[in-house]
Amino acid sequence: MSGHNSSTTVGSISDTSAESPVVPVVLTWLMWSMLVASIATLVIRVQTGASWEIPGLVAIDGLTVLMWVVVAFFSGIVHSYSRRYMAGSTHKTAFFVTVFGFTVAVMGLVAADHIALFGLLWLAMGLLMARLIGLSSGWKQAQAAAAVARRYFLASSVLLGVALTALWWTTGATTVSGIVVATDTFGGPVWLVAAGALVLAAMIQSALIPFHSWLLSSMTAPTPASALMHAGFVNAGGILLTRFAPVITVDSTLMLAVVAVGGASAIGGKLLKSVRTDIKSKLGCSTVGQMGFMIMQAGLGFFGAAITHLILHGFYKAYQFLSSGGHVEHTSPGAATPPRTGPMTSVAGLAVTLLTGLAGGVLFAVLTGKGTTVDSGLLLTFFVVFATLHAARNAVQHTSLPAIARYGAIPLVFFPAILIYAGVYTGVSGLLMGSTAATELTSLHGLIAVVFVGIYVSIETGIHERSQRLYVALLNASQPSSDTVLTSTEDYNEY
Repeated sequence: MSGHNSSTTVGSISDTSAESPVVPVVLTWLMWSMLVASIATLVIRVQTGASWEIPGLVAIDGLTVLMWVVVAFFSGIVHSYSRRYMAGSTHKTAFFVTVFGFTVAVMGLVAADHIALFGLLWLAMGLLMARLIGLSSGWKQAQAAAAVARRYFLASSVLLGVALTALWWTTGATTVSGIVVATDTFGGPVWLVAAGALVLAAMIQSALIPFHSWLLSSMTAPTPASALMHAGFVNAGGILLTRFAPVITVDSTLMLAVVAVGGASAIGGKLLKSVRTDIKSKLGCSTVGQMGFMIMQAGLGFFGAAITHLILHGFYKAYQFLSSGGHVEHTSPGAATPPRTGPMTSVAGLAVTLLTGLAGGVLFAVLTGKGTTVDSGLLLTFFVVFATLHAARNAVQHTSLPAIARYGAIPLVFFPAILIYAGVYTGVSGLLMGSTAATELTSLHGLIAVVFVGIYVSIETGIHERSQRLYVALLNASQPSSDTVLTSTEDYNEY
């Protein structure tokens, strides 16, 4: 401790619209204008099926316009939220310029067709996010976190560069569209290098285990930047695999490996979250798990489902980060809620949970046609059932309603949610056109599902908490880089 005394006066923040620097104002309005233009473009695309391109440089297709709307919306929310959040900060203008530049880089990435432009925008996207993580120049922990993130993002860019170079060498094409249509040339060691590098680049960008350290070290970023990071940056791994879907779907073994690494991260993120106590770190571990689900869906061949997952996760996680301050008050010590015990609660709750999950899976299968044949679609539907079971169980345990009302409300809430999810999935798949490449269901897929469920049940029953060695291993694995940890609040004073 430094030993000096300071007094703090807490009062209302002045109206940001009155004395706000001109740059944040202009960029905020420009961002919302870009959202309006993106929505108009999406509507035209849906109604006419039109696509636009600058041959050899830019190609605007269904994925492009969809991601334009999603990214512009998230960025618009972050711009508007940050007008108040960054009020009085010496870094306010730099923050807005960097956020706007990052948004433009992402929107350019999903439109880029030339492989050099795609690679450069991927690199720019990472460097700008690292800049946001280390925005406070006088805070050494923030600079250390930025350095950690920058190393990971550079590694991801190098891997992407290797993949693009190998694909160019194999196909002779200098555009993404040219590469994906040259499926006849895929195969052999050069293709394997390219496909493996693509998967690794996606894993790093999406913070899958064991590349999650940069994400857990990034909590020095302003909270709005964290919201944008978790809603519109880590998802880039799913976009990358979707863009190059024909490259990785050539070999079923590689697809199975993608399912395995996605599943490992999905369950690993839940394990890491179980030992964290601070809100932002728990949200970060949750993102690790959710990105695992996204990559797993891509490995099953359902790229439309992966894009749907990243969109819905983006909405959820952006809200969670921007409202994270409220959780401190909501979870403050108070009158404890008496535990719900007794046979009526356990038996009825179990029955409602199981019936809701199974009925939800049937509803999803009927609406989408997935899971009606013996292929990877069956596993996709299984995970929909599994996710519904998990959510229903949490609702039964934590909803503060009388038992009868609680059990009756569960299907009334979850069935419409599944309807919405199936509708969004169908719409996204229609925009992507050819985004499904269902793979043959094998015994290894079944093994992955069994292991996944077994570990999940172990976590829910608390078996993992009985091992001190496992607890310490999880605690160590969930730690950010030591140089990024703030041990004294007096070390942080940007003024």
